[in-house]
Amino acid sequence: MGFRWRRTALAVLIASAVTLPVAGAARPQVPAPAPAGLAPPTAATLDAAYAAHRADAEAAARTAADHGDRRRAAADRALAGPDRQLLAFDGRGSGLVTEVLGDLAHADRVAVLVPGSDTGIDTYGRFRAAAEALHTRLTRDAPAGTRTAVVAWLGYETPGTVDVAVATTDRADRAAPELRSLVHDVRAVSGPRTHVSLICHSYGSVVCAGAAADLDVGDIVLVGSPGTGVDTAAALHTRARIWAARGADDWVANVPHLSADLFGTTVGFGTDPVAPEFGARVFAAGDGGHSDYFAPGSPSLANLTRIVLGRTTAVTHD
Repeated sequence: MGFRWRRTALAVLIASAVTLPVAGAARPQVPAPAPAGLAPPTAATLDAAYAAHRADAEAAARTAADHGDRRRAAADRALAGPDRQLLAFDGRGSGLVTEVLGDLAHADRVAVLVPGSDTGIDTYGRFRAAAEALHTRLTRDAPAGTRTAVVAWLGYETPGTVDVAVATTDRADRAAPELRSLVHDVRAVSGPRTHVSLICHSYGSVVCAGAAADLDVGDIVLVGSPGTGVDTAAALHTRARIWAARGADDWVANVPHLSADLFGTTVGFGTDPVAPEFGARVFAAGDGGHSDYFAPGSPSLANLTRIVLGRTTAVTHD
């Protein structure tokens, strides 16, 4: 009966991915100039990098406006604002952007946020709102003399929620090297003593898992995760502490936690990260849904802040 259930559930997963509208394929391919080819940033060149990428965003806004895409032009123009600290920007297609909140060059503790599906420049505002909520809470709760920063990393082409790709590791496999590069750049800017935490939401947890073995980070936090592509935290082959949480009203709890290799593609993501057999440190996320992990005042945001600040004994559990 167990084998038949697994096979049936996997078939449903695959059929759902194939038969639902492919959102990713329907995304408009917005034209934009190629981004500036800059050397990896350092503390000394950080401000110049921010300025160069703001200029890229402004050029992309003009191109989008000429193309008649007012929504994209407005999103690009907002990113080009004088107060935006862009560590990377590429306005082509669905768009890529990495933004820093806080003083990265002098931060003692840095949180890198990795988004899940349906995140691009057109929807970047909601991802940035999560980063802002975390940055605000970190600034409020950090001990005197502890400096913090948040890096919102939209550094890969995310799948659509009903895209075939959202049920496979393909996008994550391609994104993992880019995440490793980003963490390397963060370390180059902030210094080797800075504590870096990855906070990985939804499909972003698959990306983090794929990069984990080569990342110099202290904590990897999986929230709203459908799985990681491996069956245990130990299989991530990292010295980082692995944390996991899921809100009581998160629909991802209904995703079958299965994995199979079909025609060279891994479909499904294996063991539930909040299950005891996975071996993560499971913390309380409250009653929220899939998009509520960074809601101000939520148990999940409070615990994420404690993890980033290293106050691990204060993290609450269900």
